[in-house]
Amino acid sequence: MLTAAAGLRPCVFLDRDDTITDTYGATRTHAVPGDMGDPSLVRLLPGVPAALAALRRAGYTLVVFTSQGGVARGAYSLAQVEVVNDRVRELLTKELGEQPLEAIYYVPFHPTTGTDPVFTREHDWRKPGPGMVLAAARELGLDLSRSWAVGDKPRDVQAAVNAGLARSRCFLLATSGEAGSDCADLPAAAERILAGA
Repeated sequence: MLTAAAGLRPCVFLDRDDTITDTYGATRTHAVPGDMGDPSLVRLLPGVPAALAALRRAGYTLVVFTSQGGVARGAYSLAQVEVVNDRVRELLTKELGEQPLEAIYYVPFHPTTGTDPVFTREHDWRKPGPGMVLAAARELGLDLSRSWAVGDKPRDVQAAVNAGLARSRCFLLATSGEAGSDCADLPAAAERILAGA
């Protein structure tokens, strides 16, 4: 079990696609729905900016950790991932007048569906591996014992649990229709986090 560490900050780890953005809705006609490489298609899900602002006001560092296997599949490039991430930041800043996200971590690898040999392999950052969460904690000074995680896929939750977060502090959203979800969406998860779950 993790114990609180002096001087470290609590964090909310957030998946990007279908947690912050309506990615499946924007890409449902693509070869692989969910592969997002076009910044013009980025749309924030309802209530997300206000939920993120409330979490920031409560003292949480906000970090995105997102799987981008579309790079391995050749659907889009690393540069396009960065441009899409920039668009997410731009839309949040436009809504809030400030940038609530401290960092965005992403992993472009996939061991089985890749067509690009550089990225067709396993990697410890790939969910449900804990790599992105552990790297963010180390690099940003985060207290995992006081942190939370929110995502729309079981692998999002499992990645955080594998990094040491309690399962009770990791919320699976219903936004992608997963069975056994904990919350309807990110605003609902934020309410529970702010209430101490």
